[in-house]
Amino acid sequence: MAGGVWGRARGAPVGALTLTALAEGIRASQGQPVRPPPKGPQPEPEPGPEAEPGNITASPEPCSPPREQEPASERPHQVPQSSWEEGPLADLALYTAACVEEAGFMGTQATALTLSSALEARGERLEDQVRALVLGLLAQVPSLAEGRPRRAALRVLSALALEHAQDVVRALLPCSLPPDRAAAELWSSLGRNQRVNGQVLLQLLWVLKGTAGLELEALAATCALGEMLAVSGCVGATRGFYPHLLLTLVTQLHRLARGAHSPDTPKIWAPSQRGPPHSHASCTVDALKALLTGDGARMVVTCMEQAGGWRRLAAAHTHLEGVLLLASAMVAHADHHLRGLFAELLSRLCSPDEAQRLTAMAFFTGLLQSGPTARLLREEGILERLRAWQHDPEPTVRWLGLLGLGHLALNNGKARHVSALLPALLGALGEADARLVGAALGALRRVLLQPRAPVRLLSTELGPRLAPLLDDARDSVRASAIGLLGTLVRQGRGGLRVGLRGPLRKLVLKSLVPLLLRLHDPSLDAAESSEWTLARCDQALSWSLLEEIVTVAHYDSPEALSRVCHRLVQWYPSHVPSFLSQTQGYLQSPQGPLRRAAIVLIGFLVHHTSPSHVNQDLLDSLFSDLGQLQSDPEPAVVAASQVSSQQVTQLARAQGRGRGLRLPLPCLRRARPARPPPVYPASPFQRRSLAGRWGFSGPG
Repeated sequence: MAGGVWGRARGAPVGALTLTALAEGIRASQGQPVRPPPKGPQPEPEPGPEAEPGNITASPEPCSPPREQEPASERPHQVPQSSWEEGPLADLALYTAACVEEAGFMGTQATALTLSSALEARGERLEDQVRALVLGLLAQVPSLAEGRPRRAALRVLSALALEHAQDVVRALLPCSLPPDRAAAELWSSLGRNQRVNGQVLLQLLWVLKGTAGLELEALAATCALGEMLAVSGCVGATRGFYPHLLLTLVTQLHRLARGAHSPDTPKIWAPSQRGPPHSHASCTVDALKALLTGDGARMVVTCMEQAGGWRRLAAAHTHLEGVLLLASAMVAHADHHLRGLFAELLSRLCSPDEAQRLTAMAFFTGLLQSGPTARLLREEGILERLRAWQHDPEPTVRWLGLLGLGHLALNNGKARHVSALLPALLGALGEADARLVGAALGALRRVLLQPRAPVRLLSTELGPRLAPLLDDARDSVRASAIGLLGTLVRQGRGGLRVGLRGPLRKLVLKSLVPLLLRLHDPSLDAAESSEWTLARCDQALSWSLLEEIVTVAHYDSPEALSRVCHRLVQWYPSHVPSFLSQTQGYLQSPQGPLRRAAIVLIGFLVHHTSPSHVNQDLLDSLFSDLGQLQSDPEPAVVAASQVSSQQVTQLARAQGRGRGLRLPLPCLRRARPARPPPVYPASPFQRRSLAGRWGFSGPG
C-alpha cells in the first residue's frame, strides 16, 4: 500500500515481532530519537545524521517509501512540537500504526505493549508522554487517507486508551474546543471500540462531575460524551452507571440554566456548521438525546420534543418542569431504568449542592407516578418525606412535595392515606404562589378520582376554601378550581340526585352564579372549565339545561340565559336573594365582559323573580349600583345597565312599594303592571363559538 509513511515494502516484518524489536531498540537508545529499523533482520543501526527527530520519512525503510517517491501533497502533517520529546513519540505512534495496519488483533495487543514500554523507557511522567502521543495522532489523522490507513491510526489510540484511559482523556479533552472533525473522529473511534469505550465514558463522567466552576472543561467533556454516545452500540457500555450519567447530565443543565446570563458562558462553533454558535446547554441536551436514543428510548426523546421539554430543561425558570416531563416520559417509555434511577436519587435528595438536590427532588417526584417504582420504598417513608418538604422555606420544595402527594394519590392502595394527604393539600390552597395552589388543586382532583373517595369530607372542607378561588385573579388557579368543583360534583352525583350530600349541594348552589358568569371569562381555559363543570351539575341535579348552557357559552344567547334563570328561580326560590347579591359583586369587575354578563344576569333573575322573594333594601342597592354604570367606559355596559334598571323598577312597582324606592318619577309613571321581558343589544365582545373557530358563523 502506498501513501506517505503508511506505505510498506513487500516482505517487511509486521506484527508483534516488529513491534517488540522496536521496543528493544527504544530501551537500548534511552532518550535517542526513535527511528524504524532498516530492511532486513539485522539489529538496529546507530542513528545517522540524516535521522532527525520528528521525521520518519528520511530514508527508505520497510514502512516508508523513498522520499523522492512521495508526493508532496501526501506527506503527513507534522505536529507542532511544544517540547523536545513530542516529535519522536509522535513518530512512534505513527510507525506502530503503520505496522499494525495488517497485524490484526495480536498486533494491536503488541502495539499497546510497545507504547507502554517506550513510555517506561523514557523514565519521565507517563501523563506527559501519553499527551505527546495523542497530540501526534490528532495532528496526523486528518492527512491520512480514508480506509485502512486511518483505521490503523485510530486503533493505536484505542490500544493506548486500553492501558491509559485516564491519561488519554486528559490529553484529548483540551483539544476538543472548539470542536473540529479530527477530535470528533478520535472520540467516535473510542466509542466504537467495545474494549475501551466503557473506561473512556467513565473517565469523562468523572471529569464532568469534578469540574464545578470549570465550565470550559465541563463543556469539552460534554461534547466528547455526545460524540461517543452518538456511536451505535456505545450506550451499552454505560451499564452499571447509566442512571448516574443521566442524572449528572440533567443536573449539569440545571447549573447551566442558573448561570445562563453570565457573560463568561462559553459558546462553541464547529466550522462545518451554519448558523449561530451552540451553547453548552445545547451540547448537554444533545448528549442526553444520544444517551436515550442509544438505549432504545427514542419515544422519550419524541415526547420531550412534542411537549417542549428540552427547551424547558435548558431554561432557568422552567428547568424543574422539564425534569418532571422527562421523568414522566421515562415512566411511560423507559421503565427498565426506573429502579436504578430511584436508587440513585435517594442519595441526592439531601445533597448540599442546591442544583443537584432540586433536580433529584423533581426526578423523584416524577418517578412516583410509577406504582411499582414507588413501592420500592415504604409508603409511610415516602409520605413522611413529602410532608417534610411542606415545611421547607423554599416554595419550590413545597411545590414538588405537593406534586409528589398528587402522584401518590393516583396509585392504587394509597387512598387509605387520605387523612395524611388532606391537611397538607388543603393548607396549600391559601399559598400565595400560583404553582403551589395549582399543585394542591391537582392533587385533590387525583384524590377524588380514587375509588371510595371522601366526597362528603372534601365537600365540607372545600366549601370555605374553594369559593374564593373561583374568582382568583390568576387564570390558571381559577380554571383549576372550577375544574375541581366539576370533578367533585361528578364523583358525588349519585347522592345529589336523591337529595343527599348536603355540603356538596350547598357548595353547588353557592357556586352557580360564578360558574354562569365565568362562561364569559376572558381566559379561555376558565370559560371552558366553567362550561364543563356546569354540564356536570346539570347531569347530577337533572336540570335538563345542557343545551341552554352550551348556547350561552358559545353564542352568548340572551334567550338561552333567560330559560336558565327561569328554571333556577322556579327550583330555588329561597336562593334568589343570594343569587342577586353574588351577581351584584361582579358589577365592579375590571373586565368589561364580566360586568356586562353580571348586568344581564341580574336583569333576567329580576324579571323571573316573584315580588315576594326580594326585599326593599336589595332592590335599592341593585338600582344604585346599576345607576353608577351609566358612566361606564364600555358602551355595551351602559346600554345593558339601562335595560336591567328598568327591570328593577318594574319589580318594585309590582311589589306596590315603588314610593319607597329612590327611583325617578318618570320611571314610576312609565311602569306597567305587566313586566315585559328585557331585550338587550347584541354583545360586542368576542364569542367563543367552536363553530366560529372552524370558519362557520354559528346557528342560522
